[in-house]
Formats: sequence, C-alpha cells, structure tokens
Amino acid sequence: MREDVRLMADWSPWVPLLGVEAPRLPGVYLARWGADGPVVYVGKAGDRDGNGTKPKQGLHGRLRRYTSGKALASGLGEAVFDRALADAKWVRERLTAIESGHPERATDWGKAALAWADLQVCWATTADASTAAALEKEVLAAFAATGVWNRAV
Repeated sequence: MREDVRLMADWSPWVPLLGVEAPRLPGVYLARWGADGPVVYVGKAGDRDGNGTKPKQGLHGRLRRYTSGKALASGLGEAVFDRALADAKWVRERLTAIESGHPERATDWGKAALAWADLQVCWATTADASTAAALEKEVLAAFAATGVWNRAV
C-alpha cells in the first residue's frame, strides 16, 4: 500500500474478498487486484442497515452484499462486472452454460465475476458514517491518478 494512504488510517491486513469477515462498523475499504496487484477500488460503508430493522452492518454488510452477487449495479460490484463482461473467455463460459440448458441467475453471474477478479481487501474502521465519507474522499484523492475503478474519480 502507498505510504501516504497507509498513514491516513489504521488499516487491517489484506485478505481475500470472498469469505471475508469484516467488522460491523462504519469505515473505508480498499480492493486490490490479486495478492500483490494495484489498488483498484476505494469504498465506504456507513453505520446503518438501510431499513432500521436489523443490527448495524457497516463494512461487514457492504462487503457481504458484493460477495452475495447482489450488488451488480453498484460500486465495486458494478466495476468488477463491467470488467468481467469485457473478458471474452469469461462471457463464453456463461454462454456455454446457457446453451447447455443451465442458465445462471444474475447473482451467480455477480459471484462468478468476483471470483474472476480475485480481489483482496483491507479496511479501516471509523467512528461514524461522516468520518468514513471524509476518509474515503481523502483516499480517493490520493489514488485519483492511478486509474482506480471508482466512477467518482
């Protein structure tokens, strides 16, 4: 990780995105391509559950949404899916399943795209959602010239 970004927060170790157990706290996460690849995405997670009926989910809930395949049209899920769709071999595998009478659900395509991307993540927890938003903005500014997949950069 870049030294300037490393000094911005207390970051967790890098771990594979698939199977991750992140804390149920607000914070910022980084995703990198493979075990030693570049950081490709910067995201944040707030401290609310969306509807007020479940315990707060924070980073755990946000990253779990991606690994469930249910975030094809938002944030990291969309960025990964767009890149998987540009890989003819990956698309051909999906088409082969369709042609053999075994079409997959959209969530299965999302999970397959994440497996294809082989992402690693690390995170830093924050006191609240507004602190997470401020840290995300600072980290995104540091990575702005590196070609991260975020649309906001």
